[in-house]
Amino acid sequence: MAWTVESSRGGGIFLPQIGWHLDAHERADASFVSHAHSDHLGRHRTVLCTGPTARLMAARLPGRRETIVLPYDESWPITPEARATLYPAGHILGSAQVLVENAQGRLLYTGDFKLRPGLSAEPCRVPPGGADVLIMETTFGKPRYRFPPDESVAADIVDFCRRAIDERAVPLLFCYSLGKSQEVLARLGESGLPIMLHAQTARITAVYEACGMHFPAHRLFDPDEAAGHVVIGPPQINRSPEVRRIRSRRTAMISGWALDPWTMPRHRYDAAFPLSDHADYDDLVRFVAAVRPRLVYTVHGFAAEFARDLRERGIEAWALGRENQLDLGLFG
Repeated sequence: MAWTVESSRGGGIFLPQIGWHLDAHERADASFVSHAHSDHLGRHRTVLCTGPTARLMAARLPGRRETIVLPYDESWPITPEARATLYPAGHILGSAQVLVENAQGRLLYTGDFKLRPGLSAEPCRVPPGGADVLIMETTFGKPRYRFPPDESVAADIVDFCRRAIDERAVPLLFCYSLGKSQEVLARLGESGLPIMLHAQTARITAVYEACGMHFPAHRLFDPDEAAGHVVIGPPQINRSPEVRRIRSRRTAMISGWALDPWTMPRHRYDAAFPLSDHADYDDLVRFVAAVRPRLVYTVHGFAAEFARDLRERGIEAWALGRENQLDLGLFG
C-alpha cells in the first residue's frame, strides 16, 4: 500500500491514510502546524505542534482548540497504525518538521526550514535514517538564490545603522514581526546600539522571552524619542503616520528577496539585506542529499524549477500542485 498525498483546496496538504492535514489554511478536524506564521495557520479543532508554536499561535490566532504539544524527538501515535515525530526545522522558534512512519515506510514533511544556524531558532536537524518520501518547501528553489553568510549580512546591517545615526537619521529595519525581527534583534546584540521595537514586534518578542529566549535591551517604539535608536518593525508600517513623523530616516528591508535587484526600487527602501529564515538553493540540495528519499515532492516558491533540477540529478521529484492527488509508491 502506498502513501497518498493530496493538495488541499484551502491550502496545505492532506494525508488521507491518517486523516491529518499538514499546515492547512482553512479549518480542519486535525492539522499539524509546522510553525506560527499566518500562512500556515487555521482555526482547526485539533492541532499537533511544538510548545513554542502553541504559545505563538495562541498570541496570533486566539480561539478554542485541542492542542497536542509534542517535544522534539518524541514519538506519538498519530493513529493506531502510524507514529509522528517532530524535528527542529530552523525556520523560527518552535518550527518543526514532522516524520510520519507506518508499515509502508517513512514520510517527512519539512514545513518552512533553514539549515544555516540562527540565533533565535532551534538548529535544523535531519531525522536519523532519513525518509522514503520527502515533501519539502522550495521558496528559494532557483540557483540564483545563494545567501551570503548571515554573520556578513548582520555586519552590513550594523554598519547601515551606525552610518544613519552618525548622519542624525533614524535607521528603520523592516522585517516580519515573527521570526525575522527576533533574529535581527539578536544579531544586533553585540553592537551596543539602542533599539526600539514596534508594538507588534514587541508583543511577539515577549512570547519568545516567555519561552526562554534572551535578547539585548530594547524599548517600545516612540517616534518622538526615536533619534539615536535603531527601530525594528513590520513592513506595513513603512508608510504609516507614526513613521512619517520621523523626518530624517533611513529605511531597510530585511529579506531573502533582497538578492533580487528590483527589491529596493520596487519597495522604495534605502537598502535591502538578504537575511533569510528559509533554505537557499544550496541548502535545499544538501537537505535532499542528507534525507536520501526515493521520491521528493516540492511545494511553495520555485517548486517546479527545483523538482526539475532534482530530476536532472537523477532523483525522482515533482512539484505538488493544488489539484494534484498523487500516490506515493514507497516500494516500487
